[in-house]
Amino acid sequence: MTTMLALFRRPDGGPDAQTTFERRYAQEHLPLIAATPGLRGVRVRRVAQALLGDKELLFVTAMEFDDPVALEHALASDEMRAAGRNLRDIAPGLATLLVLEDVPELDAAASPAVDTVDTLVEERP
Repeated sequence: MTTMLALFRRPDGGPDAQTTFERRYAQEHLPLIAATPGLRGVRVRRVAQALLGDKELLFVTAMEFDDPVALEHALASDEMRAAGRNLRDIAPGLATLLVLEDVPELDAAASPAVDTVDTLVEERP
């Protein structure tokens, strides 16, 4: 799996600018992304709290593709080019785009630290 990750900072201009940006992102940009060939899924998450780093992050969008070749084809598509033009219009200077690839050996190294035991919580009368 290959993921294109978009990190969005808050726009200048306060709550009204943020509301306008979010509306345009939902109504204009995300439909363009959804039409991208080879796209497997999109998840948008609001940043509830920044513990380290950029405190102005607003939300993160993850776009999933089967592999780097599928992402390469998507990036060359008319749909993604239209999305890029739209993004430059609605979010100038607000986005950071990253391409992520799975690293199974590091996932395996982290697995022992993850609690995988299910706990049954009994309801109180």
